[in-house]
Amino acid sequence: MSKMFGRSIPFYKMQGCGNDFVIIDNRELGVSVAKMPEWAEKICQRAFGVYADGLLFIENAPQGSGLDFVWQFYNSDGSRAEMCGNASRCVGRLAHALDIAGEQHTFGSDAGPIKVQVFPLLDEVKVQLTSPEGVALNQTIEVDGEKYQYHFANTGVPHVVVQVADVGDVDVKKLGRALRSHEAFAPAGTNVNFVQIDDNDSLIVRTYERGVEDETYACGTGVSAVQVTLNRLGLTDAAVRIKTSGGEILKVIIEDGNVFLQGGAELTFSGELYLDALGVDL
Repeated sequence: MSKMFGRSIPFYKMQGCGNDFVIIDNRELGVSVAKMPEWAEKICQRAFGVYADGLLFIENAPQGSGLDFVWQFYNSDGSRAEMCGNASRCVGRLAHALDIAGEQHTFGSDAGPIKVQVFPLLDEVKVQLTSPEGVALNQTIEVDGEKYQYHFANTGVPHVVVQVADVGDVDVKKLGRALRSHEAFAPAGTNVNFVQIDDNDSLIVRTYERGVEDETYACGTGVSAVQVTLNRLGLTDAAVRIKTSGGEILKVIIEDGNVFLQGGAELTFSGELYLDALGVDL
């Protein structure tokens, strides 16, 4: 069949709490970094592609780095992202399944080394995120003449955290977009999380993600930023369960100043990408 439709390459589609990604093993394929943004835009688009929140490539780690592999990660709009918590759990699970790495391993990201623990029997993966940076609490910002209190933390990528009484009442797309592109976060912008505290160890979070430019079902670095900021304010326990927009649960644990993210990571399907149909080439 591949002769009829032109050259094809294998791919894997994975999801972590509804955050979905296309993953390509690029260790021998050799897609250049220069072409990756275009591949992300075309493969992640709806109807004409696979449709996903992001595209990532698994590549060989530099010799002597101590890493099992490195990734190249792109949002669906072709922009490069330093880190993605849910994607890191997905790639960790797949790397173990493909015998690229063991149950415990470390891979390289733009944000730094990411430590992974795969729990195959639980269908869950735990990752240690990079240390949070730029944490700022109880800040004030004005949007359309209205003032909002927010917190900020970079948990691999920048995140704003806004506490609300009921996340169901928030227009995440409208307010999220306004905060995402606010001049206070120029030029790169920020991700935006709206959090409802049910209890010290139970939260509900909805996230607007830059690069996707919409609300997503879950954001691993986002819920981690929520826990980092609220825990420093004394509003949460060291370990919390966070319900995401997709209805699934992510666990965020702070241990000795380190931030861990744990939750489900599943292979939903695999197949062949036909390059001519997608309009991409090697």
